[in-house]
Amino acid sequence: MSKTALSSLPASGARFYALRLLPGDEVLSQLRAFIQQHQLSAAWIAGCTGSMTDVALRYAGRDETTLLRGTWEVISLSGTLELTGEHLHLSISDPQGAMLGGHMMPGCTVRTTLEIIIGELTALTFSRQPCEVSGYEELVVNPRY
Repeated sequence: MSKTALSSLPASGARFYALRLLPGDEVLSQLRAFIQQHQLSAAWIAGCTGSMTDVALRYAGRDETTLLRGTWEVISLSGTLELTGEHLHLSISDPQGAMLGGHMMPGCTVRTTLEIIIGELTALTFSRQPCEVSGYEELVVNPRY
C-alpha cells in the first residue's frame, strides 16, 4: 500500500500570466521577483519556450550543480512556484539536438527570449515542508483562506 495521503482539497479555479524574459536575464531571479510582485501562492509553469546561453542543472541523485555554456533551446520548463520557493525542472537541447535535463538551479541566462506562461490556482496555497519519506522539503497543498 502506498504511503500517499489523499486529501479532500477543494477544486480550484485558475488564472494565467504571460511574461517575456530578455537576453541576459537570469531566469530564477526574474521568476522569483514576478511571484513576489503578484503575490502568487500556488503557481506552476504552464508553458515555456525560448533559448539560453548559460544553463545550471542539478542532475538526479547529485548534490552539485553542473554549469553549461553555449547555445541551448529550451524544450520544457515545468514545476511549481510559491512565495517561499520553487521546484523546477528544465530540459534543453544543444545545436545538434542532443537533450539534457535536470533540476533548474540559479545561473540560467536567457539568450534571445524566454516566453513563459504561469498559472495560479486561486483556491490553494503551496508550501514546502520536510517529508519523513523522501528526506527532502516537499510540496504541501492547502486551501486558501
